[in-house]
Amino acid sequence: MYVLLEVVTVILVASAMAMALAHALELPGKLRLGKERYFVVQQIYYPGFTIGGGVAEVGGIIATLASLLTARVGSIQFWLIACALAALLVMQGIFWFMTQPVNKCWLQGVELSSPAKGFFGTEGRGRPAQSQETEWIALRNRWEISHVMRAVAAMLSLALLTTAIALHDV
Repeated sequence: MYVLLEVVTVILVASAMAMALAHALELPGKLRLGKERYFVVQQIYYPGFTIGGGVAEVGGIIATLASLLTARVGSIQFWLIACALAALLVMQGIFWFMTQPVNKCWLQGVELSSPAKGFFGTEGRGRPAQSQETEWIALRNRWEISHVMRAVAAMLSLALLTTAIALHDV
């Protein structure tokens, strides 16, 4: 049963990392886009990344926590898994404090499903006045850099987790 938990945990954390890394790898190309094209490209992420990321990230946190609870307290595996869990929580913090506020701003006026309106907090709000060029660039940079930071946290988590698994019988 423990091996199954390890496999599921790695798959979930790797899936979360894959989505964050995909965003990070798009950075150089997206920085070449003007405002209108950039916003057209942004629309492709919803709902796929939202659903996939939500399942992988929440599932990864739960599975990593379950793995931590099965590790011997104080062992190297315990501390590696604890650090992997911390990196996943940092990834969430970056999303909620850096990425999500930009999502909420950009999705004003975009036709979303009811669950998406609730998640992004756009229900009942009008579209904001057109922002200046420097404002959208600052928001774009914040959104893009937050995904690079999330990718780094996810890669760190995956590396720590797989190291803990590799050292399991050592």
